[in-house]
Amino acid sequence: MLDKSHRKPGQIVHSEAPFNAEPRLDRLRRSFLTPEENFYVRSHGDIPDLEADGYRLTVGGMVATELSFTLAELMERFPNRSVIATMQCAGNRRADLHRHRPVSGDPWEPGAIGNARWTGIALCDVLRAAGVDERQELHVAFESHDVVEQDGERFRFGVSIAMEKALDPDTLLATHMNDAPLPAEHGRPLRLVVPGFAGVRSPKWLASITIQDAPSSNPMQAEDYKLFPSHLSKETADPSDAPAIEALPINAAICEPAAGAKLPAGETTVRGYAVACDRLIRRVDVSADGGESWTQAELSGDPDAPFAWMFWTTRLDLAPGAHELVVRAWDAAGQTQPSRPEHVWNFKGYLGSCWHRVTVTVT
Repeated sequence: MLDKSHRKPGQIVHSEAPFNAEPRLDRLRRSFLTPEENFYVRSHGDIPDLEADGYRLTVGGMVATELSFTLAELMERFPNRSVIATMQCAGNRRADLHRHRPVSGDPWEPGAIGNARWTGIALCDVLRAAGVDERQELHVAFESHDVVEQDGERFRFGVSIAMEKALDPDTLLATHMNDAPLPAEHGRPLRLVVPGFAGVRSPKWLASITIQDAPSSNPMQAEDYKLFPSHLSKETADPSDAPAIEALPINAAICEPAAGAKLPAGETTVRGYAVACDRLIRRVDVSADGGESWTQAELSGDPDAPFAWMFWTTRLDLAPGAHELVVRAWDAAGQTQPSRPEHVWNFKGYLGSCWHRVTVTVT
């Protein structure tokens, strides 16, 4: 098991066991591809310290031929493929929902997100090698090596995705992150990367793949990471009646200046990120007066990377006094974000996607 006692500079650690941490937002905004030291870590249990030697991945269930691969065999048999994609926890910005009304889970600020170039092999290549039935009503289930302890139960992490998403050539079995082998806390030696979906659907430390006619029965799939309406609580919610969180809503956050910053009067640079699942960001608006008036920000990113975030920058002329800075984004479908946390509140604190607000004082 990995020694989790080390910490990286600028990390905000939410829990040691399981280890969960996010970067300070000023570090997150430094580069389009997020370096490993600034990438959030989301763990549900132990962090296995697995090496390539001795590692095997099995593929079974509703296939013509059950398969088993070493890491070397996977990399030798199937072509390499890369995709630039933003990974984001479904609980990103949970702290904003918690400030409105208490929620469960780690109090993530907007740093439970990162953007990387993921390299490995297309999951669809492996599935077709096993002779998978490509009917869209089937599901591809994954079990990992990490062990979760939750609500008195102990089980291996497991989730599933629909066959349609599994056959997307951009859904990868990844071995590398930003052209370097995966670090242990990000899934070494092999993880799934499902672009546009919540991070929970991209399990790390993969052990097996199973094709089946129903979603995974693992508690992480069947009970957790469900989207509940605001009137339900843990006691009244029925997970079987709630949809699993997969694709993520449009979101944006202010990375600089920091909340509570004291700034000199005059022009101030405001910077952040915006992301919209598999759609491009078309516009970002920034306000210095709580949303009464808006300035359009300049966008930068990679228009050929639809699963990646965009960066935005603007300059605001701030007079002395308190200012509530606000950001909202618009995607290629003309969709934007809800204005207040109460509009998206749920007791699990998932999908916090309201306008991001930062209060600063100008002297």
